[in-house]
Amino acid sequence: MAKKISRILVTGAVGQIGSELTLALRDRYGAENVVATGRKTAPSGALLETGPFYYIDVTERASLEVVVRKHDIDAIFHMAAILSAVGEKNPQMCWNVNMNGTINVLECAMAHEMATVIIPSSIAAFGPETPRFNTPQETVLKPRTMYGVTKVAGELLCDYYVRRFGVDVRGLRYPGIISAETLPGGGTTDYAVEIYYKAVEQGSYKCFVRDDTALPMMYMPDCIKATLDLAEADFSKLQHHSDFNVGAMSFTAGELAANIAKHVPGFTCAYEPDFRQKIADSWPTSIDDSAARMEWGWKPAWDLDAMTADMLTKLRARHAKGELYKGAAAE
Repeated sequence: MAKKISRILVTGAVGQIGSELTLALRDRYGAENVVATGRKTAPSGALLETGPFYYIDVTERASLEVVVRKHDIDAIFHMAAILSAVGEKNPQMCWNVNMNGTINVLECAMAHEMATVIIPSSIAAFGPETPRFNTPQETVLKPRTMYGVTKVAGELLCDYYVRRFGVDVRGLRYPGIISAETLPGGGTTDYAVEIYYKAVEQGSYKCFVRDDTALPMMYMPDCIKATLDLAEADFSKLQHHSDFNVGAMSFTAGELAANIAKHVPGFTCAYEPDFRQKIADSWPTSIDDSAARMEWGWKPAWDLDAMTADMLTKLRARHAKGELYKGAAAE
């Protein structure tokens, strides 16, 4: 019989996804039962006020073990990672944090017989040889970034721990994640967040990918829902474990700008592609997530129109308070 989650540790809890996921977990499992951790960025606001926080380095298992033992942790949501654009600037650091951090979490989970471990993957696991439209669950994985390499290796490593040691490890291939609460931290899909901030602040944006660049995206509420739904799914019904495709919407940068312009009169967007364009061109434009839908009932709730309206409402309110850029970048 599967163990029940009761005391959770979140790595990368000050990051874009981790910060909102931690608060959602505290609402669900009790604030005192969800321990937030980060490497260097100080938490603020609700993240700091609602529950325990520790500084740890996931590349050093000893620092992880101290918190696990102190709080008798039985589940880890491992969100700490170096993302694609930052990873290309420092590939060695990307490998060290993403791979050594992952294996330390897995070893810790195995040693303490934890109920479950969530270790996300990404659409960065795909590459130019992967079918770009309706990318299947089982497909070619030949990424062209160090971040992508670590995600493929991480998927394989996690599945190995499931088969070899019986560790309950689960993961999703996140698309680009868009949030009105926390700024992104060095990913190729950051433009899809930055554009909203600049629309509210300046009424214009300079985009670092072409207007015809189409990528899978997801609004943060759906991202949190997908993560929690998978974490709480019946393990016996899962045929896949660490590599679930999850989709919500796909659109081009130009379509995104046009959608924002419906709500922000006079909004303009210029396109000046940089090194991230090549990365974006190697990723899918849409995702087949039928395995997630069949195995644990995944279903997104947000589309582009609804997301844009909600994003702009929230960001305008923050801008009026002078808090538009309050929030840390992902670790």
